[in-house]
Amino acid sequence: MGTGIEGRAVLLAGGTSAAGRSVARALRAAGATPVVVGSDAGRLASVAEEIDGVVTAQCDLTDPDAVDALRDRVRTAHGGIDGVLHLVGGWRGGGGLAGQSDDDFAFLLRSFTALRNVTRTFDADLRASDAGRLAIVSSTVVARPLAGGANYAAVKAASEAWTRAVAQGFAKAARDAGREQSAAAVVFRVKSLAGLEDALALAFLGLWEDPAADINDVTIELGA
Repeated sequence: MGTGIEGRAVLLAGGTSAAGRSVARALRAAGATPVVVGSDAGRLASVAEEIDGVVTAQCDLTDPDAVDALRDRVRTAHGGIDGVLHLVGGWRGGGGLAGQSDDDFAFLLRSFTALRNVTRTFDADLRASDAGRLAIVSSTVVARPLAGGANYAAVKAASEAWTRAVAQGFAKAARDAGREQSAAAVVFRVKSLAGLEDALALAFLGLWEDPAADINDVTIELGA
């Protein structure tokens, strides 16, 4: 298949957002099949109407069994996944450190839980692909956390650490097998995704233009 994006199936976790739709459109234009996953049936239906050729799947990504079932459906339909973009997110905060409530933390933690589930479940698919790519969208607050956004910064930092661990696993698997590395994990950092949806799409598709070893465990700032 080569290392390009054409003909590949790419899962967009939490892909019903404006950013997810922009990436899905770019994937379709490049000849790939975007699998947009979300929890809201109405938003998924809207994506399917808006973007011709997109595949949608309703799934609670915080439920490991549901993600396993999603993987089985995707493998049956597409033979596996070549890429994952994690867009599950949201923001809650304010009120200084005292305002960092447990309820807000639990809400934000759902993104990290979804990331753990998706990456563990699709890890074998990404490693088996001749050009597997994982990317997450993180935040510049990781480098400069504020008291009023401590919950958010902590979850984003954990997500980056998890993604870097995935990257190390990709490199180690290739090294232990004595083969060239084919899978890579990348962190995109943004101050805000607003206005950067198309830039994210271009950067994400661009991951298939470079050898996996060159971009694995790399942090890329968008809109800097």
